[in-house]
Amino acid sequence: MSDYILVLDEGTTSTRAMLFASDGVLVASAQQELTQHYPQAGWVEHDASEIWDKTLACAHEAIAKAGGAAMIAAIGITNQRETVVAWDKQTGEPLTRAIVWQDRRTQPFCAQLREAGHEEQVQAATGLLLDPYFSGTKMRWMLDNVASVQAANTAGTLAFGTVESWLVFKLTGGQTHITDASNASRTLLLDLEGAQFDPDLCAMFGVPQEALPRVTDMSGALAVTRPELFGREIAITGLAGDQQAATIGQACLSPGETKATYGTGAFVLTNQGGDVPRSHNRLLGTVLTQIDGARSYAIEGSVFVAGSLVQWLRDSLGIVAAASETETLARSIPDSGGVTIVPALSGLGAPHWNADARAVITGLSFASGKAQIARAALEAMAHQTHDLANAFAADGTAWESVRIDGGMAANDWMAQDLADILGMGVERPDCVETTALGAAMLAAAGAGLYPDLASAAQEMRGQLTRFEPAMDGAVRAARLAAWEKALGAV
Repeated sequence: MSDYILVLDEGTTSTRAMLFASDGVLVASAQQELTQHYPQAGWVEHDASEIWDKTLACAHEAIAKAGGAAMIAAIGITNQRETVVAWDKQTGEPLTRAIVWQDRRTQPFCAQLREAGHEEQVQAATGLLLDPYFSGTKMRWMLDNVASVQAANTAGTLAFGTVESWLVFKLTGGQTHITDASNASRTLLLDLEGAQFDPDLCAMFGVPQEALPRVTDMSGALAVTRPELFGREIAITGLAGDQQAATIGQACLSPGETKATYGTGAFVLTNQGGDVPRSHNRLLGTVLTQIDGARSYAIEGSVFVAGSLVQWLRDSLGIVAAASETETLARSIPDSGGVTIVPALSGLGAPHWNADARAVITGLSFASGKAQIARAALEAMAHQTHDLANAFAADGTAWESVRIDGGMAANDWMAQDLADILGMGVERPDCVETTALGAAMLAAAGAGLYPDLASAAQEMRGQLTRFEPAMDGAVRAARLAAWEKALGAV
């Protein structure tokens, strides 16, 4: 038996299987892109069968690279959060397409609940706001609008879950319907102080509790794959939503430590320890870890559009052929020429929470070209993060430094710009795949390769690069003033 950890990293745009050694070194990986479905404006969907098929294919490829299933000590899973899958417990087949976290179709239902005066109660219990981003309203929409979901609910065979719940169900041959506490805390259906989904919240959102998974720890003996999948049973010993996994992968295990992930969206989490978060500045409270039933929490700021802005520049506008070109273009000019982008392509997240906002590009002139637009797109990452920094500080959790990761964090220009606009040090690990690494840490500790999560994090985290602020104060002030003006135009 080897001590390789297989991580299934199911993201928004792709699914991956990543093989980690017990010291945290990434040994091998396999990846396949996921099809994005946009049935109408503001709707985003995935095919849950495609997610399963491609995850399984990637897992087989990574296991082959490891030398076979006997070389895998355990599996960890991390996933795009808030995305909802509905399936039939008996057939194991999806009942409709998954509704992705970016989807905005439930805005009218959120407004209805808000107008009825429920938001304060919901935030006090769940740490979340009434926004289409979260899972509960997506479940309600399926129940109201999809005949197959209604029929399964009537028959008592309906299963709801976020993506890790779906994958565990399939990996165990339908024997295990669970969700880990970090994903459960993103549904609007879990009281942050409750062990399982809350009956009163389920009633408020009109979601049948019997269709929901059981809430579990994030590390430990959680489930076992059916033997015919890989040639033998493999224990699933780590589960976490992607942002909690990245926070763990950055070893932010003590109160006050902060990480920022720049993937499809941008997500900042600050460890709050055992205190249930109570934000007064429209930030979110969420479960960071749950091990042996004991929870630690985080305050989170969620930005909906980060890497997806660069993807939009590439795929919809054709401004770049590859995401890496943005750094070259940004370095080719001294500034953005007055161009500012507010990337509200899916509304504005924290701390604004304006679901109706739409993206704007301001300051265009005949002198503006693709370099200016590409640079403004990267600058938007620092601007949005600065808004979050102000909100965190107002909540009494000011950052001293930030640990960054995610695909965009590999961009040196953006990392330096972030340090400049925030006015503080920015640390980046040599391995920016901290989401998968965090899942590997949870799985390694859960499989007994380390005595606890802290030991796994200490041994598996790699070396760091640090960026220090170097921007002239007047330039920084002008950038932030232009951003504030552009925000007024959304």
